[in-house]
Amino acid sequence: MKSPQPTICLSASSLISFLFYGLGITCLTSATVYASYGGNEMALLSFKSRITHDPYKVLTSWNHSFQFCNWSGISCGKRHKRVTAVQLFSFQGTIPHELGRLSSLGGLGLHINKFTGVIPTNLSHCYNLEDLWLALNNLAGSIPKEMSLLSKLSRLVIRESKLTGGISHFLWNITTMEWFDASGNQFGGSIPDTLDICNQLPNLEFLQLWGNELTGVLPPSLSNCSKLGYLEMSDNNFGGKLTIDFSNLRDIYIIKLHSYNFHGCGDANDMTFIDSLKNCTRLITLNHYNCSLTGVLPISIGNLSHRLSILALGDNHLFGSLPSSIGSLVGLTALELKHNRFKGKIPTTIGKLQKLQYLDLASNQFSGTIPYAIRNLSLSTELCLDSNKLEGHIPSSLGNCKELNKLNFSHNRLSGNVPKQLLQLPLLSNFLDLSYNRMSGSIPSEIKDLKMLSYLDLSYNNLSGTITSSLGECISLTMLNLRGHIFQGIIPSSLSSLRGLRVLDISQNKLSGKIPQFLDKWNSLEFLNLSFNDFEGEVPVVGVFANTSAFWILGNNKLCGGLVTLDSVYKEILDSDDDRCVAIKVLHLHNRGAHKSFLAECEAWQNIRHRNVLKTITSCSSVDFQGNDLKAMVYEFMSNGSVHDWLHSSTFNSKLNLLQRINILRDVATALDYLQNRCQTTIVHGDLKPSNVTLDDDMVAHVGDFGLARLLGAYLNQSSSAGVKGTIGYAPLEYGIGSEMTSCGDIYSFGILLLEVMTGKKPTDNMFSEGLSLHKFAYMALPDHVIDVIDNDAIVMQSTEANARKVEECLAATIKIGVSCSVDSPPQRMKIEIVIHEV
Repeated sequence: MKSPQPTICLSASSLISFLFYGLGITCLTSATVYASYGGNEMALLSFKSRITHDPYKVLTSWNHSFQFCNWSGISCGKRHKRVTAVQLFSFQGTIPHELGRLSSLGGLGLHINKFTGVIPTNLSHCYNLEDLWLALNNLAGSIPKEMSLLSKLSRLVIRESKLTGGISHFLWNITTMEWFDASGNQFGGSIPDTLDICNQLPNLEFLQLWGNELTGVLPPSLSNCSKLGYLEMSDNNFGGKLTIDFSNLRDIYIIKLHSYNFHGCGDANDMTFIDSLKNCTRLITLNHYNCSLTGVLPISIGNLSHRLSILALGDNHLFGSLPSSIGSLVGLTALELKHNRFKGKIPTTIGKLQKLQYLDLASNQFSGTIPYAIRNLSLSTELCLDSNKLEGHIPSSLGNCKELNKLNFSHNRLSGNVPKQLLQLPLLSNFLDLSYNRMSGSIPSEIKDLKMLSYLDLSYNNLSGTITSSLGECISLTMLNLRGHIFQGIIPSSLSSLRGLRVLDISQNKLSGKIPQFLDKWNSLEFLNLSFNDFEGEVPVVGVFANTSAFWILGNNKLCGGLVTLDSVYKEILDSDDDRCVAIKVLHLHNRGAHKSFLAECEAWQNIRHRNVLKTITSCSSVDFQGNDLKAMVYEFMSNGSVHDWLHSSTFNSKLNLLQRINILRDVATALDYLQNRCQTTIVHGDLKPSNVTLDDDMVAHVGDFGLARLLGAYLNQSSSAGVKGTIGYAPLEYGIGSEMTSCGDIYSFGILLLEVMTGKKPTDNMFSEGLSLHKFAYMALPDHVIDVIDNDAIVMQSTEANARKVEECLAATIKIGVSCSVDSPPQRMKIEIVIHEV
């Protein structure tokens, strides 16, 4: 028998009340849904209102004609139609706090934009957020502490966003974090020693904090991050010993700690961490470049993963021999050990690294011969063994390395002939440098096969015979250096085919004959050195010969003619025990003002003694062998040429880095301060420019050429009739209207010199026309766009992402000095005392 069912009896009034209650619940739910729906749209429209730049017109779809779930860059849930993801690129503006209304938001991707302002604290209301990408923006301030409320956050990417204020401890409380990338900011501060990272972030797989100006030591608790796969903490200011034990990091595949400062602690056991890597069987990259590591490379290096592809330990203080166990790392594609103190022979086991594409053992003390087994590196594209003590012949087996496009064996003790097999490498196009060795014989005719090669340096060997005409078939050459051999005969006419050549140096040989006519027809040629040969005849006056700073013809006593507007400076060796080199400037006395220039320089010389002023050894006033007046100045020889050479010619294989430029400017400013404030008599230089600033062995700058100098109170060069004062582009405007030479004029010249050194542009560059000058060009870049006018070589070669902010501040401050010194009004130019303090 079934149990009786309960009977529900409702009065009419109760039924009506029940229906209204149900209707109320339905209306309340609908209102909540509508509020959420409307709140999502309002939040997005608020976002749109903050955008100041939308180059691709992405937000044109953000209007009432479309439901917001269909707007560009927006994703919604299928059921409730609430915003679950926002992803937008190439915008400029600020991030509105209204985004905090998107409570269903799971992913916010605003990376690769130009957003300014701060990270809104209201983002913490997006409690479903799992992915937050704000990288590559211009955000300011610190990471808001409210971020720790995002209890589901697993991926936080805020790299290169100009954030400051340290990496706060509250971030380590987000236990769901798997991916944390905050690289390339200016956080500063340290990671607390007491932080037990992997107990608080047990799921951490990716940690990237390079370039944040972080200090202190790496927390040893990273040893417990058993799920960690990617670790990069490079380009910071960490110090102390590396105390991470990698034994438990079995899933690690990338380790990048380069530019970690070990304070040069001198502990021979710096490399013991290698032993703890044997369990890291997934490791593919180990980069400890420039870490001040000291010690020997242990034999256990061979126990690392066979998957290891990149091993970079260059720029450290490693010594001893290179273990033969290195040959066990058969997965290597790049091995970089340059700038250490390794010695002994290169192990033959290196031939086992048959996947190797890049090998750099430069600047060590390796000796013995180049191993024959190097032929097995058949996939290598770059091979650098320069600046060692290698001996013997270059193995012809290198001809087996068919993929090589760059080879540098310079600055060794290699002997024998240049192997023809080396010259028949089909892809050798980038670089071939065999300079500063002991090679002999002639240049093989097979060199004609290097039709794609752009850079060839065979200088300072013992090659002989004639310069082979086969070189004319190397039609891609932009730099050819055959300096310092015993080549004889003439320059072959076949070289006329090298129409893309920018640098040609065949100085210090025994070449003879006339200067070929094709040399003055090359529009590409930037620097030509024919010095110390036996050339004869007339020097051309067109093409490269029209620029006296672009060609050298010293030591060719049978040459005549050519441009004589400048005094041709000679390098000579004094007949003394130390074989000291000097530079001798012979004045062309038929030039207007030459006698006064000589007297001015002699007068100035008597009053000058300073490390940043070119030392004058003596002067000479006599007659030559034909009975003509002869006046000459003898200077200390500057081996690194002039600042002009470094900036505008290819005389040197490298360019000035940022630190070198700053040091040069400081040296020049110090010299000016001496001339203006610390001499017995104030001296006005009168012709300050890069070609009159020379560099010694240590790259210390010396101001020279006082031919236009004026001693204030003396009667030298005071009359405007003495000719043009200074050089066009560097001389201040007041000199052009007859004003006297003053210290303020030197300040103007220094300002222009500074701007030229920093921008790499001459004041007479063709771009400066129709009211635009070097001064105005730099002025318009202040304060926020200075990086756009800086010479690329200064930034590319030295600047790192770790110091991006400091570098930009330094550049802005330096450019500001140059602009302040080169204003038109002399009284408003910056005083040299202030320059010294600021530079």
